[in-house]
Amino acid sequence: MSLTVAIVGRPNVGKSTLFNRLVGRKLALVDDTPGVTRDRRPGEARLVDLRFEVLDTAGMEDADPESLAGRMRAQTEAAIAEADLALFLIDAKAGLTPADEALAAIVRRYGRPVVLVANKAEARGAESGLYDAYRLGLGEPCPISAEHGEGMLDLRDAIVAAVGGEAAFGVEGDTAVTDIDVSEVETESDPEETAQPAYDESRPLRVAIVGRPNAGKSTLINHFLGEDRLLTGPEAGITRDSISVEWKWRGRRIKMFDTAGLRRKARVQEKLEKLSVADALRAIRFAEVVVIVLDAQFPFEKQDLQIADLVEREGRALVIAFNKWDLIEDRQERLADLREKTERLLPQVRGVRAVPISGQTGSGLDRLMQAIVDTHRLWNVRISTARLNRWLETMQVQHPPPAVSGRRIRLKYMTQIKARPPGFIIACSRPEALPVSYTRYLANGLREDFDLPGIPLRISYRKGDNPYAPKKKRR
Repeated sequence: MSLTVAIVGRPNVGKSTLFNRLVGRKLALVDDTPGVTRDRRPGEARLVDLRFEVLDTAGMEDADPESLAGRMRAQTEAAIAEADLALFLIDAKAGLTPADEALAAIVRRYGRPVVLVANKAEARGAESGLYDAYRLGLGEPCPISAEHGEGMLDLRDAIVAAVGGEAAFGVEGDTAVTDIDVSEVETESDPEETAQPAYDESRPLRVAIVGRPNAGKSTLINHFLGEDRLLTGPEAGITRDSISVEWKWRGRRIKMFDTAGLRRKARVQEKLEKLSVADALRAIRFAEVVVIVLDAQFPFEKQDLQIADLVEREGRALVIAFNKWDLIEDRQERLADLREKTERLLPQVRGVRAVPISGQTGSGLDRLMQAIVDTHRLWNVRISTARLNRWLETMQVQHPPPAVSGRRIRLKYMTQIKARPPGFIIACSRPEALPVSYTRYLANGLREDFDLPGIPLRISYRKGDNPYAPKKKRR
């Protein structure tokens, strides 16, 4: 993709709505509340025959550089500096404001080509706002309605004229869209996942960073990237959108998602926070490995355990990061205590990898990435049927299935039917009578004997015989 386009403007002019229109999906959160977007979000846009990268940005306001609004403005200015073209949005319905004029001067200072876009042009009375836009000195305004999709052909022509022709977009060859809509991702039962026999390192490893508010998720990702790519600060709940960033670790492509902090459900009342939480949950379902960031000073609160349980139920590979390790004094004693609590409080993912880190100083980040890659490899593991059946026979000898109503339950045959996460099916004489405790016994045995620590396992039963056993002759 050869061209990057940034959408800029003051708050509440429809930047995220236009971004969603261009990418063809509702990736960015949209609400009537001003200032919903805080980070810059990239996406792959399709506008008629044009293909380009588009950046959604926070609304620009005049504010103290150290304040939250000031840090949001710095992120937007970084997007303008990165882009090849800026789409400057105004609200044609509300008309031109002094903030629009001040921001136009800032955009002009960067020397990028600018397309002036008058959004909400379908509203009654928008014509006067359209004429006012000429005062900005950014050329002829392009009237559109991002919400209803009106004026997109005119916007396409204005963008092409601003960059000097269609060659910058490579329209002569059609480019397939490679971004994936997190609202339509595959679940653990997807048949394509079961059809991969070998571990593939060529595909990007999708990692979601989740946790309670103010656990240090965005700071952690910024340290991975080596730049202030995501908005951070002392305020809790800064992140709203689930923002994806791509980078490489030891030659391996990584696609990492920063997510909004997840509070207890009873505390989530506002509509905007509900949208942020839903976006974070979609990121978990889209990810392959989920890193739960815990505050090492206050770990394993009830919400932390609920998040870990959610990740396990979704079938994602789990890694725990104890953040803010630089603030811990007696580290050896605290580490031993944390590992004991991990084993005791998270029995459903026994043996999960837990790494002490500091997102602020960068200590432990290499060990965390190694744990992520190792866990992902185990999550993709496949075990031969012959090994599984030898193991199943040994497990039954050591601890036979219980007899229910005087009849012994027989486990006849076992095979792996899927990976990502590993799923197994066992032919059983009476599956409905087998207690849950015996399934836990088998799952713990699989983790220990096949070295699958911390991986969600799926074991199901069906009534039937071993399909490979010789058929008995009828007398």
